[in-house]
Order: sequence, then structure tokens, then C-alpha cells
Amino acid sequence: MNLALIGYGKMGKEIEAVAREKGITIVQIFDEKENHGGHALNASVLSGVDVCIDFSTPFAVLDNIKAVVSCGKNLVVGTTGWYDKLDDVRKMVKEKNTGFLYSSNFSLGVNIFLHILKDAAHIFDRYADYDVAILESHHNKKVDSPSGTALSLGSTIVQHVRRKTEILSESSHGQIKPNQLHISSTRVGSTVGKHSVVFDSECDTIELVHTAKNRRGLALGAVVAAEWLKGKRGFFTMKDVVV
Repeated sequence: MNLALIGYGKMGKEIEAVAREKGITIVQIFDEKENHGGHALNASVLSGVDVCIDFSTPFAVLDNIKAVVSCGKNLVVGTTGWYDKLDDVRKMVKEKNTGFLYSSNFSLGVNIFLHILKDAAHIFDRYADYDVAILESHHNKKVDSPSGTALSLGSTIVQHVRRKTEILSESSHGQIKPNQLHISSTRVGSTVGKHSVVFDSECDTIELVHTAKNRRGLALGAVVAAEWLKGKRGFFTMKDVVV
């Protein structure tokens, strides 16, 4: 299997290491300086590539998606901060008949965490005494806020806890509405990533927490997703890989 890596920061290096351990060939690596506007991604340089993996930036990812999909190549996207264009990308993938897989977090643990939260949300939906909020923290170089994972957790709650119908992701400067789910974000130091879902009542607090120890889990999940996506056509998420 041949991969191309788009975006060569810390995650790109982790993905490269995991891929080589698994005997997967990295045939192309594109960093931001040489790939402004996705211009380095063309049919010629991607000719021997089975799947591309993008961990670039929210400012670059849409150009990269358009370029790779236009070349008819399959693409795994771990970059977040572009989901307002999700419908446009879905349409593009369908038109070009390629394979596309995205996730806010490729960690196997996080995807299990999402399943646990879905079950918990069903239960807490029955008990209005419990309010719920999401707390997330990441390193101070992270561009988007809140994290894509926090938004995925929030979406799960809004889908299954009927009294929560709106996500509030900005700082609250006063009382929030009962229907609002508050996501608060902290950016500090070199924290890899921590997500907490807090269910709170007058009697007690129940907290579900996922803490990433390093980036290897994300890199492994991205490579596994690329292996799964090879040769497929369609629009997928990490849920299709792990369930």
C-alpha cells in the first residue's frame, strides 16, 4: 500500500513512523510551504498513491480536499475546523466517485468513548435533574476551538438528550439558557488533548473523561482508516471503521 502525507507537522511524523512500522510505503510528503493552495497535489505526483492522509490546517484543508478528489484519489482527513463545508465536500466526493473518510479524532479510545457517551446520554435523557456540559483542553498551538472532538461529543448529546437543543461554544458572560449545551475550551502548554463530559445535579456529579497520552493513538487510527479505505468509494467516518 502506498500513502501520501499532506501536512508534515508532529502528526505527520507520527503517521510516517506508524506506517513504516506496518510496512506501508510513504511515496509523497507535502508540507505547507510547498503546497500552498493545494497546488502541489496533481495527478502526476499522486499517480502511485493509493490513499492520501491530510493533517494540515483548517486554512489549507479545503484546497487539499478539492485537489486530491479531483485527481480521483481516496483521502483520509484528520484536520478539523472545516465542517461547515461538509455538504459541499460530500457532493464533490460523489461527483468524482472517490473514497473519503473524515473524523474529528482518529483515536480508537475516543471512538469507543463516543459510543459510551451515546448510551449514557440515553439514560440521562430520562432524568431532568442532571445538567450536562463539555470541557476540553489542548496545547496552545491548536488552531480551532472548540476541538472537533468536543463538537462531536456535543452533537451526540444534542441528538440523545432532548432538553439540550443548542450548542454554546463561546464564552458565557451570563446565565445560559436551559436548552443550551455549553462547551468550554482551554489552550495551554503542550497538552495533547483531554475531553470531559460532566453530568451534574444537586446531589452528585458524574464525569466521563478521555485523556490522550500522546499522538501515536491518533496516528495509528489514521493509518488503520487508510488501510480500510483503500479501494473503496463513498463518504465515510471513523465509525464505519470501528463498528
